[in-house]
Amino acid sequence: MNAFFLGLRLLWGSGRRGRVRFLLMALGSALGVACLAAALTIPSILSAHDARTAAREPRPGDRNVVYREFRDPYGSQPFHRVFVARTSPGPTPVPPGIDKLPEAGEAIVSPKLVEILAANPRAAGLVPGHVIGTIAPEGLGGSDDLYAYIGTTRTKLAGGEQLGGFGIGRSWRQIVDPSTLNILRFTLGCIVLLPLVIFLSVCARLSGESRARRLAALRLVGLSVKDTLRVNAGESVVSAFVGAVFGVVGYLGVNEVMARVGLPGLHWYPADGRPDASTVAVCLLGCPALAWIVGQFSARRAALSPISVRRTGERKPPRKYGTLLLIPGLGVIGGYCVLSVMGRDPSGGSASSVLVPGAVLLTGAGLVFGLAPITAWLARRLAGVAKSLPVALAMRRTEVDPGSSLRVATGLVLLVFGASLTQGVLIELDQVSRRTAPVQEYKISLSELSAQQRQQLAQVPGVRMRVTAYSSWDPLDGTMRPHVDMLVATCAQLTGSTQWARGCVDGRIMQLHDANSSYPEDPQPGDRFPFETRDGRKITVTVPPERIDMRPYQPSVFRTSALLVPPALVPSNLADADGTLTLVSDAGPATIRGVLDGVGAIAPAASVDTVGIGIDALAQLTVIRSLLAVGMVLGLVIGVAAFVVSVADRAMERRGQVTALALLGARAGTLRVVQVVQVVLPLVVGLGAAIVTGWLAESSYLITGGGAVHWDWEGLPLLFVCALGVLVAAALASVPMVRRHIDPEHIRRD
Repeated sequence: MNAFFLGLRLLWGSGRRGRVRFLLMALGSALGVACLAAALTIPSILSAHDARTAAREPRPGDRNVVYREFRDPYGSQPFHRVFVARTSPGPTPVPPGIDKLPEAGEAIVSPKLVEILAANPRAAGLVPGHVIGTIAPEGLGGSDDLYAYIGTTRTKLAGGEQLGGFGIGRSWRQIVDPSTLNILRFTLGCIVLLPLVIFLSVCARLSGESRARRLAALRLVGLSVKDTLRVNAGESVVSAFVGAVFGVVGYLGVNEVMARVGLPGLHWYPADGRPDASTVAVCLLGCPALAWIVGQFSARRAALSPISVRRTGERKPPRKYGTLLLIPGLGVIGGYCVLSVMGRDPSGGSASSVLVPGAVLLTGAGLVFGLAPITAWLARRLAGVAKSLPVALAMRRTEVDPGSSLRVATGLVLLVFGASLTQGVLIELDQVSRRTAPVQEYKISLSELSAQQRQQLAQVPGVRMRVTAYSSWDPLDGTMRPHVDMLVATCAQLTGSTQWARGCVDGRIMQLHDANSSYPEDPQPGDRFPFETRDGRKITVTVPPERIDMRPYQPSVFRTSALLVPPALVPSNLADADGTLTLVSDAGPATIRGVLDGVGAIAPAASVDTVGIGIDALAQLTVIRSLLAVGMVLGLVIGVAAFVVSVADRAMERRGQVTALALLGARAGTLRVVQVVQVVLPLVVGLGAAIVTGWLAESSYLITGGGAVHWDWEGLPLLFVCALGVLVAAALASVPMVRRHIDPEHIRRD
């Protein structure tokens, strides 16, 4: 402990420079720990959301309440309604967040829904009844949740089932799917945690050369090796611990603000984002532990060979073993890319789910550990052929000390590498949830609509047309019986809702045919199919020989083998139980939201199927986009902070060399060019490698994911532009770091 406290006394007794260095190390650690706390609390926020949604899930039973759930999209956000009706007097189960279930004609809604109803009177039809209260936070997933409990009568609640209670062990409507959550954790780890480790290591090695010389002096005056290492640990560990405390406190303040602002698709309560005991322990103990480990390695040379440190002896070249990690990583990634080029599909199977993440980690580690030897080799080659004095000086200095490039460029290199992976994750998820058709269909069961509501739905702003469809009669006795769909529409409606249609003749019953689609029960001309009427009778329809060649948008109500029947020829008394009403509109987000609002105002209790849109998938994609955006921002902050700290530290450490060059007659412009080239070279090498390897890693992920997109050509120019912007900013930021100020103190030897 004496050696440990000796390190603190030397820190405060080393003058203003020592105290400034301690302050910078503490601030850097604080920034890093705040980012670490933010990354570690994201799973806690998602878990708290899922726990509250699981606690409110209704479960069937035999109580005196009948319920029915509706989960419809409100724009790109899920809107959840639970209609309840009493069947007999007595106590009823109560979900969390409210005191009692609403009676008939009453409603209890979430605070966000209250704002929507006040701002958009047309949306009031979504919640029939008088709003008597709001749901408390314990009954909502987040502050932006759209949820309502609506009281009604038993006669108006068709298809309801008896309620047993509320709460299930685990919600099946998780905000992020478990498999997707694993991908999210892996991606956030690559773009946040890996650069964070580099940044904290940089902060623990500030003023490394001057500290090594001071430790070597202590070793030469008789301090033991262990005590020398303890002296160094005293400064590093204390500064890291102080920074960790400030970082945790700073994150708590940011969480209070962000919880009230929220992210697109994700809002949480302040308590959800407060770190638990394990997260606080990791932040307060992990950062000092990392500083201690880094300090042990950085100070070992000064403790074991103090003479070479004091006399600036020749340094050992960087080890090249880290570069070998690129071989297996790129081998796996490149192998999948080659298979895709050859036309083979390597998607599916459990091997790729292990090989691809492992290859990504090996490639990222190879970029980190291989940057120094590759930069040293390139600098030696360039120095041998350079005709310019500034370039030659910069290359020789980079050759002598390539390890400094690791501290300067690694954070930004990993950020660009992680950005490629982020693009791949978003593309893969986007393929699952996005509908690319220019039209949008909304399917509603006819049994849930009155005749007046059907007429009103056709007048909803944004609706281009409506198509009524009926399915042929099925005895529902378990037998396999062929069936066909009857679409009541005109040729103009068919043409306006498909990519193209040829051979349609108005006034005739015709069969739709898509040569690129298969139909297991392909009806043949002359086949007869019964359709049930409201009075229970059967009407037989014969498949005509005439066909319409068409190409529908997928999925769509206009599918191959269906019968197109003109409105004038369809029987007027077909059973509503076998029919659906499909509304068609443009696919713009504002149009979809407007149509859904109009449908809800006219038929609030009707279940709307937005064809081709998975509302839960859309909501999940929005959440993942927000979380990945937060990860990219944190990674950018960490990378830029590591770069600024490293460049400033290098400039401070090399003031003696700059002074010596100035005494020898070097001009200010020469010194600035040397500084810029020393910074830009490792960045060019690292960013170039990150773009290539990151794009290949992204492609291998897309290839093994089984989606339609295998090569992200559109995202490649964006990576080049970002890398170019980083290089320009780094070059401009390096110029002020060189001062042509001659101070003999900088080259004095003890």
